[in-house]
Amino acid sequence: MRTLKSPREVELMRVSGRVVAQALSVARSKCVPGVTTQEIDQAVEEVFREHSALSLFKGYPGPKSEFPSVICISVNEEVVHGIPGQRQIREGDIVSIDTGCKIAGWCGDSAITVMVGEVDPEVRRLVQITEEVLQLAIDEMANQERWSQVAEKMECYVRDAGFSSVENYVGHGIGQALHEEPQIPNFVNAALRRNDVLLEPGLVVAVEPMVNMGSKETYPCSDGWTVVTKDGKPSAHCEHTVAITPDGVRILTELDEQG
Repeated sequence: MRTLKSPREVELMRVSGRVVAQALSVARSKCVPGVTTQEIDQAVEEVFREHSALSLFKGYPGPKSEFPSVICISVNEEVVHGIPGQRQIREGDIVSIDTGCKIAGWCGDSAITVMVGEVDPEVRRLVQITEEVLQLAIDEMANQERWSQVAEKMECYVRDAGFSSVENYVGHGIGQALHEEPQIPNFVNAALRRNDVLLEPGLVVAVEPMVNMGSKETYPCSDGWTVVTKDGKPSAHCEHTVAITPDGVRILTELDEQG
């Protein structure tokens, strides 16, 4: 059952959200040709250490093993849950970086997709559409009554751009745990229509569209974590932790204007 957050609890989540935003800003700056994915992970872990923040990903239980790192980093055809290692980032790659932390018992979760140097124009458009559909969802949360109305607009936006929305992985509620109810899909299906989500003050969710250049189909790799597109075409992923407050919709995982 979902739990609505008080204004005080939303402010506590903003603390962790701000640190996540800082960590992703550092990760973006490190994402250059020649750097390894593990080096980006280490840079984010240092940000968390500086703020006494607990990683939400490192040690997360999986089907084969606990997740070993503080970020998921997924390159090109990798959709989500990529494990950092010795792979070097190359010119023209797109790199999705997802991370989260907990401070004083409250969580923040966010993701970006970074374009490295000169990226193929159609791949660049894929990333831009993914960023735009996330912003569309945030904007529409202020205009709609139920999540299905938002999800339908997201699905149409991606489809009209000629891309596909991943359906095997969805957004989620968040608070004192990384994954809470309700589930927040980026598309509409019968399950969502049966169990629709009322958009009301106190709702805090991680909205995270994953958009594929080709087919929506994905499959997990042998490491038990990394998910890739079935057709080998690129995928992009963006995410914010978002709260509905009495004063409107608020992004909790963005940097302050001054930094």
